[in-house]
Amino acid sequence: MTIQVGDSIPSVKVMLATAEGPKEADTTALFAGKTVALFGLPGAFTPTCSAKHVPGYVANEAALKAKGVDAIVCLSVNDAFVMGAWGKDQQVGDKVVMMADGGAAFTKALGLDQDLTARGMGIRSQRFALVAKDGKVTHVAVEKPGEFEVSKAESILAIL
Repeated sequence: MTIQVGDSIPSVKVMLATAEGPKEADTTALFAGKTVALFGLPGAFTPTCSAKHVPGYVANEAALKAKGVDAIVCLSVNDAFVMGAWGKDQQVGDKVVMMADGGAAFTKALGLDQDLTARGMGIRSQRFALVAKDGKVTHVAVEKPGEFEVSKAESILAIL
């Protein structure tokens, strides 16, 4: 079942790509006491994700923070090394936390996984965005296949 408004963020161990290398984190702790804009996407270095999704959040970081967002988190079913390299490529700096969900445990707990095996990608995240305040979901938007509208940074800005 897909996570809904009012649900708690599930507690799952994930890896964060940091300047010092991969760092394990628990999602409960990551979301506690903060307003977090989390966006998920099918894969690092993929066309829409690299050309539009991540750059939009990087460009709108100040505006999102001005509206009360404490952290912006990018989720992908990739390993922390890939997420770290992608973060450098996208020049996210400290604007966006790059979250690696290598085994898709967090993505599956959110109910936002999809099987892209036929396209050679395996289990991946759907394209989505959510806002959580102190670990409780206040907004969730999942893209229809092939679309990029409700999960972009500008759409999240509009609902804050």
